[in-house]
Amino acid sequence: MSEVRKKEHERFDVLMRRFNRDIQQSGLLTIVKKKRYFAEKVSRTARRSAAIRKAERKAIKRGY
Repeated sequence: MSEVRKKEHERFDVLMRRFNRDIQQSGLLTIVKKKRYFAEKVSRTARRSAAIRKAERKAIKRGY
């Protein structure tokens, strides 16, 4: 994780520019963009138990 500390009498825009440069050089932004929409595969048993819970909630909501 990148950490940028404010120097004495440093303006915010200079601090922000330094932070952005640090992030670009570390390559962290490209990694985050790649992983942003990636969803891990869920196992069959987890999908099945989620479907059962959803069906039970529907049944309760409908009053069965």
